Amino acid sequence: MKRLKLLFFTLRHIKLSQLAYRLYYRLCKPRLRHLDEPRLRGVLSCWAGETFLKPATDDGETFVFLGQTGYLKEGWNNPAYPKLWLYNLHYQDDLNSVEADDRVCLCQHLIKRWMSDNPPFTGNGWEPYCLSLRIVNWVKWLARQGENEVGSEWLRSLATQTDALAQQLEFHILANHLFANAKALIFAGGFFGGKQGDAWLESGLKLLDSELEEQFLEDGGHYERSPMYHAILLWDVCDLLQLLEYTQLNSLRKRSEQLQRILTNGMRWLRKMVHPDGGIAFFNDATFGIAPTLHDLERYCSRLGLTVSEALGEDEGWSATRLEASGYTVVDHGTQHRALLNMAEIGPAYQPGHAHADTLSFELSLFGQRVFVNSGTSQYGLGPEREYQRGTCAHNTVEVEDENSSEIWAGFRVARRARPSNISVSSNETALCVSAAHDGYCRLPGKVLTKRTWSFEEGIMQVVDQLSGRWSEAISRFYCHPSVTANQLNDCEVLLILPQGQKVCFTVKGASELRLVDSNWHPGFGVSAPNHCIEATLSGPQLVSRIDYQNI
Repeated sequence: MKRLKLLFFTLRHIKLSQLAYRLYYRLCKPRLRHLDEPRLRGVLSCWAGETFLKPATDDGETFVFLGQTGYLKEGWNNPAYPKLWLYNLHYQDDLNSVEADDRVCLCQHLIKRWMSDNPPFTGNGWEPYCLSLRIVNWVKWLARQGENEVGSEWLRSLATQTDALAQQLEFHILANHLFANAKALIFAGGFFGGKQGDAWLESGLKLLDSELEEQFLEDGGHYERSPMYHAILLWDVCDLLQLLEYTQLNSLRKRSEQLQRILTNGMRWLRKMVHPDGGIAFFNDATFGIAPTLHDLERYCSRLGLTVSEALGEDEGWSATRLEASGYTVVDHGTQHRALLNMAEIGPAYQPGHAHADTLSFELSLFGQRVFVNSGTSQYGLGPEREYQRGTCAHNTVEVEDENSSEIWAGFRVARRARPSNISVSSNETALCVSAAHDGYCRLPGKVLTKRTWSFEEGIMQVVDQLSGRWSEAISRFYCHPSVTANQLNDCEVLLILPQGQKVCFTVKGASELRLVDSNWHPGFGVSAPNHCIEATLSGPQLVSRIDYQNI
């Protein structure tokens, strides 16, 4: 009954078209169709776009993805490996990794091996997301080889893969998956000519037109509210602009201004959603090593002739930037102190697959160093660890009755969701305050409403949690970065020592118990780093947590 209830509250947010396409794809499987002999359009004869990915193999047999080593001799679809690991094997990102042109023979081997071992519509490599990423990788690589060096069997395979993608566009998933489908069709259509190439190009551009304005919000953020996926899609936009530069196709040129605007706004958003160390904040599914960094994207923008200016933070006093459409507020003091506050919706209602139950969580850097961090993401799929990492208890926020503020389940599902409300930002000559509430726990018998207020003064940050309603247990958590040394001094005080020696005093008022517990931070897939978590159990309706970082 519990699972049926979760399913009901999940499906009520899904679009009817998603359900219809899911049923359609179950009944109507893609098939091998007759295609005309592929011919090149002749406008894409090189590719020298930027790259940020490191090679995953040195010999074409041993691969390292997501922190795990595997062997191709064990098969492209060996169930002993996680599905995401196998997906990475099929993406063939090595074709466009750093210094890939110095490994031409290895890249040729990878392409030939994939074609020989993966007959049409067999295995993970023929699923639409894998097809989308591999099609783009093949087009980029083949464009660099010159027409005389490209085998006809390679072109036929690429055309077959593109046709397979065209038969199973991910309208049942939407979001970043459908954007990847669109990009792949545009790349294939820019590479191939004739009726087939024109059809793929037109289909891809039609998808792009429908998704760009919906997926990128007014403040520049991607609507899945994940800094990691935001960066991935900005790279896709850069690639599309680079494709325009090489092909000069009129159909792409018509969209140049829109793409540049999306990219410029998106870069401004990303610059706000990184810490002073340049790395992204961990909200929703987010970790290092998957997406391009801010520096990578700035380098690509520079190559495209785009510059994105940003006003520097004031040296004196805190200042707030409200990213209203995506739901984040960033509070800065100069360039070394930054607090990132999450008052965001769970994501697009019909696709919250990468959402965490992290409403009203925050991250904090002081003196250019991360101090408080959400726990990150080290795996996808099903299982208790995935559920934990998506859960409220893995984030810097309040957990009530050992329940998640949003009902995450089954790896990528969300049933009832926390809704932020009463968001406000105010300031005076000495202090700045940001507050918000959410109703995620109003579904409990006690109808608990959660409110959090962050206040900032010179040398002090304070977090006030207020609960109304009835509850038996509520815990506020503060996860320390692994480089931070934490020592509990008494039942209301913890001393934090930062890597460069600065001291931060963390104190609480209104806690029945303060604990320093062992935990883990997940800065990459397959990676866990030990850290400490400060847990404060509320003794009443209000908990005041004070962070003093000067004159300690």
